[in-house]
Amino acid sequence: MAWFRKDKPPLRASPEKRVQTEGLWVKCENCKQIVWKGDLEGNLYCCPRCGYHFKMGAPERLAMLFDGGHFTEHDAKLASSDPLAFQDNKAYRDRLKQAQAQTGMKDALMTGEGRIEDRPAIVCAMEFRFIGGSMGAVVGEKITRAIDRAIAGKLPLVVVSCSGGARMMEGAISLMQMAKISAGLARLDDAGRPFISVLTDPTTGGVTASYAMLGDLNIAEPGALIGFAGPRVIEQTIRQKLPEGFQRAEFLLEHGMLDAIVPRKEMKSYLAKTLGLLAH
Repeated sequence: MAWFRKDKPPLRASPEKRVQTEGLWVKCENCKQIVWKGDLEGNLYCCPRCGYHFKMGAPERLAMLFDGGHFTEHDAKLASSDPLAFQDNKAYRDRLKQAQAQTGMKDALMTGEGRIEDRPAIVCAMEFRFIGGSMGAVVGEKITRAIDRAIAGKLPLVVVSCSGGARMMEGAISLMQMAKISAGLARLDDAGRPFISVLTDPTTGGVTASYAMLGDLNIAEPGALIGFAGPRVIEQTIRQKLPEGFQRAEFLLEHGMLDAIVPRKEMKSYLAKTLGLLAH
């Protein structure tokens, strides 16, 4: 009769069991299917059902592109000094500490030197989890140093962009990085070294307005959002409805703003072949 009286408390999952299942499943933003995280990682963070390209971290990006996942990291200890002592609802210093703890990186860009299908190259990859991949003084300095190394070592440069744009917490210092990097790329061009820009979802703001669109070759991943201002801001400014797919990689390719769209699984091979052509 205890069954009917419910004298015993109902069974509950232990906290340990709940924790073990957290983060193991991811919902695809495109097809809305639930994907096991292990399958997603094994498929280079592309949905195995529809091919949707999830954001990829900077360390994983470099490991994917370099042979055997091996590369030498440069300038890993560069960190922002909070030049403006900026604070809104949270101090910028606290935001930096939080992002550093979350990503294990000092700032929003990682630089690696290694080989892409046995071709030497320097690759910079942006990390969106670090304050939206925003471009501050450290990002500008690390890319500029990568340019200097490429010139000195006679190496090609690849920059993988994934950013919300300039970092507002550093004000004009952040905006100065646009000119600083662009000037460095002009020196790289004078030295005859190739620069390939890879645009991923999203690439916006001051990053798009500077180095992301200055490549000898500008290529993008499928479906990447690429633009300066957001669609809503543009519609409010011009007071017109934007075309479907506006600011997506496919739209930009159709209108001559990109040279190619390359799926992630083909990116390494594509870069290697392109570097071989540009080296001559």
